[in-house]
Amino acid sequence: MLVDVKVPVLSESVAEATLLSWHKKEGEHVDRDENLIDIETDKIVMELPAPAAGVLAKIVKGDGAIVAGGEIIATIDTDAAPADTPATSVDAAAGLAPSGAKPAPETTSAVAAPVSIAAMMPAARNMAAQAALDVGEISSIKGSGRDGRITKEDVAAHVEKKPSPSGAPSPSPSSSPAAPEPSVTPTPSATTTPSATAAPMGNRPEQRVAMSRLRARIAERLVQSQSTAAILTTFNEVNMQAIMDLRARYKMSFEKEHSIKLGLMSFFVKAAVAALKKFPVVNASVDGNDIVYHGYYDIGIAVSSPRGLVVPIIRNADALSQAEIERQIADFGKRALDGKLTMEELTGGTFSITNGGIFGSMLSTPIINPPQSAILGIHATKERPVAENGQVVIRPMCYLALSYDHRIVDGRDAVLSLVAMKEALEYPMSPLLEG
Repeated sequence: MLVDVKVPVLSESVAEATLLSWHKKEGEHVDRDENLIDIETDKIVMELPAPAAGVLAKIVKGDGAIVAGGEIIATIDTDAAPADTPATSVDAAAGLAPSGAKPAPETTSAVAAPVSIAAMMPAARNMAAQAALDVGEISSIKGSGRDGRITKEDVAAHVEKKPSPSGAPSPSPSSSPAAPEPSVTPTPSATTTPSATAAPMGNRPEQRVAMSRLRARIAERLVQSQSTAAILTTFNEVNMQAIMDLRARYKMSFEKEHSIKLGLMSFFVKAAVAALKKFPVVNASVDGNDIVYHGYYDIGIAVSSPRGLVVPIIRNADALSQAEIERQIADFGKRALDGKLTMEELTGGTFSITNGGIFGSMLSTPIINPPQSAILGIHATKERPVAENGQVVIRPMCYLALSYDHRIVDGRDAVLSLVAMKEALEYPMSPLLEG
């Protein structure tokens, strides 16, 4: 019986997706729920499990194809027996140099070669073919991509390290040898400088890589934000001493009681919610000529992932304890690295927080995540001299930046809301007093 393999139904905000790389080839056996292919949308990369066990009879859509939700991309024959696929046919399909061109290492088996090739991204296969790499060489490349897949950068790095027949390192396949510069004898009227004529250009490789769907979507939304919103940023500084003392005092008992570490982000989320309750327009959004005031607090937390910046949402943050907030943030961070966030977790949000301080940022002007009206930027906490009661003392200080849409948020509301966040941070409540 033939079973269709279909693209999962996508969310309303996602019109199409891209097929990244098939993990199986036609004629190979697949188990039920085995991952057949990774599918990239502008929000996440999701795995497509096999709907039934059998033989992958036909691949309708290949790597890199643009597909829509519900579209048939392959068929599985549940009654067929798997066909033997010799290593040479895999080499030919991938467009690689035959393994006989160069002896493979003794540790490379006939079975290991197809696995290594199957684990290559499409761009990596093309580069390997241009560099005439054989199966043995490919098997020795350690993949740095997701699930150990070999990327174009991995192949480029291998080629650069590979010695040429003359003993010198061979150039990257993405670059061409620099053409010899013609010798020019300057005329007496010509003005030349010794450094300009003597400095060789050398090998200057370039690499052109297509944007991923997520990166293209990030670019689109950032441009949209700056072209449609009147973005203005206000700044303030926060004395983090009270929070530092609170964490030092309660971190052991907090972790023991809740099985999660007491971080800083939950304090910022709590402070943001307190300010949004006082100034609802900062929690609002623009819809045409209307202002939508949200009676709930869904806080987006910007998280760095290998594919780019993603912003999962903490729903109803006002109803959560600090332990629950910390637990969600830790979970978001882990699953962002593994590419396991769902579309629902990345959709919506009434206000966002981005923490450039973890990378050492001292000051920045964050860009609003449309259609939201504001975003809070957190920066590195550093010890600085400050004046207290006529004395100069050293305190851990942090700069906050609130970017807001001046179309609906007046400067007064923006400044006062940031002051409210500052006050909530400088006079925090014990996290153990919450339920």
